[in-house]
Amino acid sequence: MKHNNVIPNGHFKKHWQHYVKTWFNQPARKTRRRIARQEKAVKIFPRPTAGPLRPVVHGQTLKYNMKVRAGRGFTLEELMAAGVPKKLAPTIGIVVDHRRKNRSLEGLQTNVQRLKTYKAKLVIFPHCTRKVNAGDSAAEELANTSQMQEVYMPIVREKPALEFVKVAEGMTSFKAYDKVRLERTIERHVYARVKRAAEAGKEEKK
Repeated sequence: MKHNNVIPNGHFKKHWQHYVKTWFNQPARKTRRRIARQEKAVKIFPRPTAGPLRPVVHGQTLKYNMKVRAGRGFTLEELMAAGVPKKLAPTIGIVVDHRRKNRSLEGLQTNVQRLKTYKAKLVIFPHCTRKVNAGDSAAEELANTSQMQEVYMPIVREKPALEFVKVAEGMTSFKAYDKVRLERTIERHVYARVKRAAEAGKEEKK
């Protein structure tokens, strides 16, 4: 910079009150949300407050596909395997997603078992108290039921069980890195060695 100019040192501190954001309505909003949850529970009684049943799905992309979470809804194939009609499912608290597809047999079996467990514990209230239709629960079951306040059948990732082994004499002398490198070398040269053995066999026949 030429000349004897003033060094730029702007003091941008005016009107700082306009940029301060307060949040004094937090306690009132907390009370309002609690009251709204209570009103919703009364409105949807005797259905669970946490909402309908959702399937177990894996996350997308290589970064998250080892994690399981709740999906949008069960596929038509899963409903068919569990014996639940697709039109009946939304009426008994099961979400249906006709766009999702089953990519693995393990995921299909997991969600089918989830549906069967849900059906075994399901209590269906009659639409009209004076008329009991087929599939409705008995009066004894209706009298002993209560509204679920927490998440029903939560999705929890199962952790593999650890197995402890005593350290033997041969384990300390075993070199894992050398063993891995040897196996990789054998795998890399397996086709060349098979080809070489085949050519040697042809020469011997000649």
